[in-house]
Amino acid sequence: MAEFNQVVIFVTVGTREEAEVIADVLLEQNKAACINIVPAVYSHFRWEGKLETRQEALLIIKTQTSLVEEVTNLVKTVHSYDVPEVIALPIIGGNPEYLAWIDTETETA
Repeated sequence: MAEFNQVVIFVTVGTREEAEVIADVLLEQNKAACINIVPAVYSHFRWEGKLETRQEALLIIKTQTSLVEEVTNLVKTVHSYDVPEVIALPIIGGNPEYLAWIDTETETA
């Protein structure tokens, strides 16, 4: 199996507006090539011993594996939650040209 250097990171936030702020920060700093915002997801979770249900927005962030820590730190700086969800999943395949584009767009000067 080929090795790939890209990941997809999921981040949930309280509002679409907050999602857009986080997306702008990551894109402006070349930490992501593309970010999809799903404006409404319904999250069910346990927080501080209680069951919670919330409507949130979901960011789907495409970036390089080497940038996961930087993305995580930036999200934590901007995010309104005490413990934001930041989950990175490896990309194990896909369109080679698209994956190369992710690398090109996230290269730092």
